[in-house]
Amino acid sequence: MVISDAEGKELVRLARAAVEKYVSESAVIRPTKGLAKSGVFVTINHYETSGETLRGCIGFPLPYKELQQSVIEAAIAAATEDPRFPPVESQELEHLLFEVSVLTEPLELIGHPSKRKELIIIGRDGLLLKWMYGSGLLLPQVPVEFGWDIEEYLANICYKAGAPPDTWLDSSSRLFTFQTAVFAEQSPRGNVVGLVKNPNNNK
Repeated sequence: MVISDAEGKELVRLARAAVEKYVSESAVIRPTKGLAKSGVFVTINHYETSGETLRGCIGFPLPYKELQQSVIEAAIAAATEDPRFPPVESQELEHLLFEVSVLTEPLELIGHPSKRKELIIIGRDGLLLKWMYGSGLLLPQVPVEFGWDIEEYLANICYKAGAPPDTWLDSSSRLFTFQTAVFAEQSPRGNVVGLVKNPNNNK
């Protein structure tokens, strides 16, 4: 699905509102309207003068629910259930940045596993790897942020899935790509900008 700037800004503000309500009052807000079902991830960063540090990131790769409902659930989970971090506390809220990534439906890469990397473009494609013992997902912006080449990107999606780094070459594994429309706060409670828009036009 294609997300407009106005819709993207609304989703980011909804993510913040959901976390602020839950952290401050232990209450869950309800969406006022629903967009089509879509996969979504909410990323929370801690804003610092020297840059940003990750504070939580959780989402749903498949379109199970209407988008606003998924944003609310993903935002609360990113703030309170990411196993890498303690739950967000109320005094942190004014120092956090919210980012929403709306996902296209993942498409499996078909063909010989050795040819998979030829179909992936860094900065455009996120990866979802499924193998016999689990799965892992990396958003398209991750390899850009870390400066990975395609080999490093593929090794890291395997690590994310808890697999050896060459599992993407195993014929029993399944590798999917997807694109995202990304919207993020530039400062805490500040202006929201689209970082990547209309992902279907990037193919």
